[in-house]
Amino acid sequence: MERSAGSSRHRRRRIRPLLGGAVAVVAAGTLGVTGLVTTAQAADVNVAKNAGFESGLANWTCSGGSGATVSSPVHGGTSALKATPAGQDNAKCTQTVAVKPSSTYTLSSWVQGGYAYIGASGTGTTDVSTWSPGSSAWTQLKTTFTTGPSTTSVTVYTHGWYGQAAYYADDVQVTGPDGGGGTDPGPAIPGAPAGLAVGTTTSSSVALTWNAVSGATGYTVYRDGAKATTSTGTSATVTGLAADTAYQFSVSATNAAGESVKSATVSGRTAKATDPGPGPVTSVPKHAVTGYWQNFNNGATVQKLSDVPANYDIIAVSFADATATPGAVTFNLDSAGLNGYTVAQFKADIKAKQAAGKNVIISVGGEKGSVAVNSDASATAFADSVYALIQEYGFNGVDIDLENGLNSTYMTKALRSLSSKAGSGLVITMAPQTIDMQSTSGEYFKTALNIKDILTVVNMQYYNSGSMLGCDGKVYSQGSVDFLTALACIQLEGGLAPSQVGLGVPASTRGAGSGYVAPSIVNAALDCLAKGTSCGSFKPSRTYPELRGAMTWSTNWDATAGNAWSNAVGPHVHGLP
Repeated sequence: MERSAGSSRHRRRRIRPLLGGAVAVVAAGTLGVTGLVTTAQAADVNVAKNAGFESGLANWTCSGGSGATVSSPVHGGTSALKATPAGQDNAKCTQTVAVKPSSTYTLSSWVQGGYAYIGASGTGTTDVSTWSPGSSAWTQLKTTFTTGPSTTSVTVYTHGWYGQAAYYADDVQVTGPDGGGGTDPGPAIPGAPAGLAVGTTTSSSVALTWNAVSGATGYTVYRDGAKATTSTGTSATVTGLAADTAYQFSVSATNAAGESVKSATVSGRTAKATDPGPGPVTSVPKHAVTGYWQNFNNGATVQKLSDVPANYDIIAVSFADATATPGAVTFNLDSAGLNGYTVAQFKADIKAKQAAGKNVIISVGGEKGSVAVNSDASATAFADSVYALIQEYGFNGVDIDLENGLNSTYMTKALRSLSSKAGSGLVITMAPQTIDMQSTSGEYFKTALNIKDILTVVNMQYYNSGSMLGCDGKVYSQGSVDFLTALACIQLEGGLAPSQVGLGVPASTRGAGSGYVAPSIVNAALDCLAKGTSCGSFKPSRTYPELRGAMTWSTNWDATAGNAWSNAVGPHVHGLP
């Protein structure tokens, strides 16, 4: 486990003779000399136990079973905490730590995902807390507290916020004097990784996977004995290789204590050079309707792709599945749940929809999606695996619907890599939550702007949201024309082209927990933005006749309600100027 310098392990003491026979004891850089008598202040330690969640939830208690440990994303080591708020439970995880009275401690933790809080209670003085509004990258929260004159234990905690996405926490530090409970031991050099194997190969790259090593915080991959790349997970792709050439690979594990010996060597051969050919031919209309098609049965009408009405121009197949390789995805048709719908029928239906001028894309994420693209290796794995699905099923593109955080740096790399493989016809859509598009500094918004030249449309989810700020700085409640128009204005004035903005809404009252609006409200909002008519109290300063259109979750819930949404909104979208 990697920890901040000087806060996680005992420091060795060295005894030095001083002039005149005095003796000085050096401890953590603190020296006190009084004649022949010495005094030394003990080094601060991290009094939190299992601070990196390497031992599961040992020493931690999470409310309502909301907490679990995960192997990705992690800040250090091989595990991190994932805690998911639900209902009236804010996913609070606590630990009681031993402290010294009348002492000052620094509390910190690395967090990611939804709203995240850390704090300390029972300090005997002033209890403290601090928070983050959510981040797709690891962010450190830090605060300090002072214990009371008789305080010997304090409860430290993490929690999320009601109705928000799951949060992740890792490498908790409660740094100060040892209160008698000691600290976790420092790391030892990890063992050599086992299970090194070659995965997908191209004419210029070889993908590798291996087994996780306890206590490792990173891995180094060697090609023919020379360092090729590093990874924080258990996979990596070595690039820049010659076609049809054999290479020898090995991997070592690293942490703060050092580097392990190398694993056993495996041989991998790159593929022969081939012409990948053009990407899928697509033609998204000027004004388009997007619908998500459910690859599962949750009580909505079960559909084949052939059942999706012609009013839908882009059909997002929901969802791709994560694999054991960070960033990589696959697709598994739920034939049993879809009344025996076969893969052959599914592929044939994709071709039929495309022959009718429609685009069928694969959606990645969803409410329960756990795909993390937060490193070069995972970005490569994402691009390679999505392109493999495009080749296998004939998908026209990909939809990004990651609701548990997104890293703009690596998702940008992944989508640009995918675009270079698939060609200019690739359809790329995004479905962020409202909070993700409140500011151009948000990771989703940054990603959209980073790929503006290859982005098709952002269909923000105007539901399951609560009240949010519009582009005029006023607060608007979901379920109204103003909510749709004032929030769309943020994207329209924040750098996206009008053709890259769509309105995402539920198809029926059963399609979302909150935020349903009647099709007439959707059409009014479209008219307000595109033509300046049918506005509510908010009226944009200009019109956006190139506005792309609307999206709904889902075609199945639409069918359950007799296709009332697509029958009303579809023709209206197609009739925009």
